[in-house]
Amino acid sequence: MQTPLAFIAQRWTPSPRTLRRAALSAVVMSVVIIVTGGAVRLTGSGLGCDTWPKCTDDSLIVTSEQGIHGAIEFGNRMLTYVLSAAVGWAIVAARSAKPRRRALSRLGWAQFWIVMSNAVLGGITVWMGLNPWTVAGHFLAANALLTVAVVTWHRTGEGDGTPKPRVPRPVRKLSWAIVLVSVLLIALGTTVTGAGKHAGDSSDVPRMPWDWTNAAHIHAIAAWVVCALAVAMWLVLRVVDAPDDTRARARDLLIVLLAQGAVGYLQYFTGVPEVLVGAHMLGSSLMWIAVLRLALSLRERPVTTAPIPAQPDPALATA
Repeated sequence: MQTPLAFIAQRWTPSPRTLRRAALSAVVMSVVIIVTGGAVRLTGSGLGCDTWPKCTDDSLIVTSEQGIHGAIEFGNRMLTYVLSAAVGWAIVAARSAKPRRRALSRLGWAQFWIVMSNAVLGGITVWMGLNPWTVAGHFLAANALLTVAVVTWHRTGEGDGTPKPRVPRPVRKLSWAIVLVSVLLIALGTTVTGAGKHAGDSSDVPRMPWDWTNAAHIHAIAAWVVCALAVAMWLVLRVVDAPDDTRARARDLLIVLLAQGAVGYLQYFTGVPEVLVGAHMLGSSLMWIAVLRLALSLRERPVTTAPIPAQPDPALATA
């Protein structure tokens, strides 16, 4: 008996553009769910729905008694279904590609399981009254989804062979340094949020046990390290005459970092207003995408095509 995916794959072959768009839709929705999740916290709607998976003990959906906060929280929960649809489209397109691309399908399924596990983690966060540690875990899991989605999107434009380096080994090591420090930067950002002003609800929500301004200073130091490494990468890629698209990725990262840094300092010196915090969360996602795209552009997997069978010589055939 055929599985539904095998049934679809037997009858439909997506074009390379369709496959890439399907993967990109998962990237876009991963960013959307991060930003809207931030909006839930910034509007004090984190407990707009009293429980999970229901919105209240007696209702699966939001009720009028819960007001705007309930609508915001429930709306964000509904976006999870849109995200799931985008991931599902990516899975179907990857499974239907010809020839079959098993690695791409595995990446799609990895996104699915991250979405499911993070939905449960989000429910645990509600049960625990927006404990800052579970909120941080929820955010980091969303970034894990974004990571796999970006890798999947990139892989749709590649073959499935062994990756080949496009730049010298020391340059690739520098890119890994950028990745690792960026991970640290994002994690440190959760410590600022966890101790900061926007707890996610008007009730007495626990905070991480340190001063948020001290955490912000440490976060800023990590940001400056990422900036220094990004500048070094931009310069080194010019010295080694790296491919144009790789140098463009380094330039994009620098632009995003400059914009993100400006927003970060502006929100700090203006009392972390909600709008700027939301913009900073969007910038965090864009920065991480830029970091990943730069790292992935340093190697390539050529697209291999099946050889065309040799045609018999008509003259020999009639001889």
